[in-house]
This record gives sequence, structure tokens and C-alpha cells, in this order.
Amino acid sequence: MVEACFIPGPAGRLEALAETPRDPPCAVAVICHPHPLYGGTLQNKVVHMLARTMRERGAATVRFNFRGVGRSEGRYDEGRGEREDARAVLAWARAWQPGVKACWLGGFSFGAWVAWRLACEERLDHLVTVAPAVTLFARRGTPDDCPVRARWLLVIGEEDEIVSPAAVLDWARRQPVPPRVETVPGSGHFFHGHLQALRDAVAPHLSCP
Repeated sequence: MVEACFIPGPAGRLEALAETPRDPPCAVAVICHPHPLYGGTLQNKVVHMLARTMRERGAATVRFNFRGVGRSEGRYDEGRGEREDARAVLAWARAWQPGVKACWLGGFSFGAWVAWRLACEERLDHLVTVAPAVTLFARRGTPDDCPVRARWLLVIGEEDEIVSPAAVLDWARRQPVPPRVETVPGSGHFFHGHLQALRDAVAPHLSCP
């Protein structure tokens, strides 16, 4: 079932789609979209595939628009406010499914950066970062020693033309607890023609308690 809704956020209400799996959920999952200034929305096909895959694995999912995107209120805040948007949506998702204890977080590109930073501060069961924007991390002066407290999967396209796969892998190796890394052969940043391969990389990583 799909429910269009608005979630209270720190800069105003946030537009969202909340979806439940066929069976009672074993987890709640929040998925963060790509860069707001470059067309990123909750309708992005990679975000859609992440949400679909997480529902297939038993999670109730929430996709949302960051502040200033679509019908979400507020203005772009260079990642700082967007992290607080994601935190608010995560809290809402937990309250939406009060009987569910497991919590998953995912994101694509800019959304992967937001998800990763939030995962350093929130206790989660799974974190999925797809094509994380490591060059953005560097510009923001984000520390490398972010202590992710979750089972962490990082997925990168072998031929990513936006984010250097070599830079991503180097960054991943420097983490205090490095993520499991899956590379999708032949795929660029947006996974054109490789969405099923993305799904196949993510699905085995996700499991309910």
C-alpha cells in the first residue's frame, strides 16, 4: 500500500511516500534522494529501486523530498539541514510502525552522503550507500573517522562518470569499520540499464532480525 503524506521537518513539512510490504513489516527503511540542485527527488529511479528492494526484504519504506524539493518546504542547506530532514523522517518512520524495532537507512549520491552522516549518529541495523558523493564529503571537510553503527553496504558502478570509483574505494578503506563493497560491472553513476544488477547487489545484504 502506498500513502502520500507530509512529515513535519525542521524547516517545514516534507513531502513523502510511505509504502508497506505485503506481509507485516520486520523493519522500517528511509531512503534519501540525490542532490536537490541537480534534479534529485524521491521519484529518482535508483531511490525507487532501493525502496522496492527493501520492501521485498520485508521493510516498510519512506521516500521523501528534502527541503525545497517538490512540495517540501524550506530551502537547500548544503547538506546540513538535509541531514536534519532525514533525521526527522527517520523518527517519523519509527513512530509510524511502532511495533517494528529494526531500522534501515539508504541513499543515492548526495543522499548517500546524508545517510552516511546520519548513520554516524543514529543506531541502525542496515546502511546502504549507492555511489556516495565522496568529492562532496571532501569539500565539506567531513571527517573520515565517522563511526557507522550498522551493517554497511556500499555499491558503486564500475564506470561511474560522476563519482570516481577509485576515490570511493579509497575512502571506504579508510573508514574505522570499512563497508562491504559491491561493484556493478559496466554501470555508470545512474545505473542506466543496470537497475536489476543494483537490486541483486543490495538484496542479499538486507535481512530482518
